[in-house]
Amino acid sequence: MSADKRIYVGMHDGVCAVVSKDGGQSWEQGPVTPLAHAAARLAASPVAPVRAYLASYESGVYRTDDGGMSWHRLDSYPSDYAHSVLAHPEQPDTVYVGSEPAAVYRSADGGATWEELDGLRAVPESSEWGFHSPTRDSHIRDLRAAPGDADCLYAGIEVGGMVRSADGGRSWRQLPGLHDDIHCVSLSTNRPNRVYVATARAPYRSDDGGGQWEAINAGLERRYTLHIAAAPDDADLALVTVSENARRGNPQFYRSGDAGRSWQLVQGLGAGEDAADMVVAFEWDPEEPGRVYAGTDGGGLFSSGDGGVTWQPLPVRLPTVAVGALAVVNG
Repeated sequence: MSADKRIYVGMHDGVCAVVSKDGGQSWEQGPVTPLAHAAARLAASPVAPVRAYLASYESGVYRTDDGGMSWHRLDSYPSDYAHSVLAHPEQPDTVYVGSEPAAVYRSADGGATWEELDGLRAVPESSEWGFHSPTRDSHIRDLRAAPGDADCLYAGIEVGGMVRSADGGRSWRQLPGLHDDIHCVSLSTNRPNRVYVATARAPYRSDDGGGQWEAINAGLERRYTLHIAAAPDDADLALVTVSENARRGNPQFYRSGDAGRSWQLVQGLGAGEDAADMVVAFEWDPEEPGRVYAGTDGGGLFSSGDGGVTWQPLPVRLPTVAVGALAVVNG
């Protein structure tokens, strides 16, 4: 296991890296690159840890090649909207970006050129996709690849439900059976066919790659689910953030060790009336079992070494952390 750990952090108006050279004993924040709009999602290349991509809601796509010390905007990206991003698990120059209206773009040369994977627009149910506001449209809120199968892609649409591709994004099909207001998608290396999804109604789980879905909100006091993430080495272990509504009133942070059949409130983190305390992003360490990092809306970063039971603050304080905008790499 590498001694170097790196957390890429997206904020409401910037992006940076928080780095440890001693396996997480000490941490140092790197320089902040300003953004014209809030960060939406981050994706680090599993095969080139100093390469990462950032989707920024209304200011396009950014890339770093030096571990987050500097970021440059990929001006060739053909849309102003970038809601989600997926770094190819095997090819550092291949990246997918989810846009608005709901579309997926792919680059095979690190963002120099792009092609739209227009098979998404051919999904018959796409005519029903939309959004709550008349001035906005449906968008790809999250993009994920199935562990061990880079051609199997999942896209969560806000608002439109889940779609899946088995051929690297050339064709897609709708996955019915869950609420259509999608916020986050998570898969675990431990069990690649298990898919967790956060929606505006409840979290859901599928054990067969999206063929069938089960609402897993037993024990949750709130229904509006913002973010969800399963441990890479244990598909039964998951964390979730919920609140009363889209305004994130009275947020709560939960942990499950049985695939969402029951949930336990995490004590001392991510609860209370102050929205700044809400845990809006959390990512598992891909190499260290049981290690997970979390960020609050108010800019706090925290670490847990026991699978999310207890948490310790990192010695770094940022202005904010944006929803879902964390990525963790080693090396």
